Amino acid sequence: MMIHDDLTTRTIVHAGDMDWVPSPMPGVDRRMLFRIGGEKARATSIVRYAPGSSFSRHDHPGGEEIFVLDGVFQDETGDFPAGSYIRNPPGTSHAPASAPGCTIFVKLWQFSAADSEQVVRRPGEREAAAQSPGVEATRLLFESPSEHVMIETWHPGAEIAMVNPEGLELLVLSGSIEIEGSRLGEWGWLRIPQGEPLHAIAGADGAAAWIKSAPLLHADVCPFEDESFDPVI
Repeated sequence: MMIHDDLTTRTIVHAGDMDWVPSPMPGVDRRMLFRIGGEKARATSIVRYAPGSSFSRHDHPGGEEIFVLDGVFQDETGDFPAGSYIRNPPGTSHAPASAPGCTIFVKLWQFSAADSEQVVRRPGEREAAAQSPGVEATRLLFESPSEHVMIETWHPGAEIAMVNPEGLELLVLSGSIEIEGSRLGEWGWLRIPQGEPLHAIAGADGAAAWIKSAPLLHADVCPFEDESFDPVI
């Protein structure tokens, strides 16, 4: 299965308007934003857990990056409420679940093979970062030589410009933004190739967005070396 697999073109997805597609696991549905592969895939998705849904323990050979959009995501290490950010590097495993239900933004098989840092940022544990014009607040979730992940809140009507030396990905968390004549509301997803700048305008109520500056696919991205797959997608 190939979904928005051309990384050389700008991609805009109004994910908040998409239908939910059942996953192989009962009680877990998904909205597929990017996918290369079948049930074992490089994938970016919005995933919804029904209350009481769970998985057996499974491995993440290609790494897993999660941002909790609503509800409470859980595994054997604890509870992760909305606003939590989790990086499970290649070789980690867990048994995810959600007693109350939750929705997460998740990226699979997109880690650099050299990335071994496990990160958990719950709300309030994130670091404040320098602000740029039009930005009300910036919270840094993760930083490495090749990746910068943050949450930004934009003032109503703010005109936002970002250079894009590596590649850029953005998910609208609340409010709305206008870009290239298109309005992106809650859970709208944008991906921009390396070298193409971002020019956006926040809506009348402002906007909050998850933003990642990084290569859209690392040169040493984890290869599909075995037949296991990540069932959470």
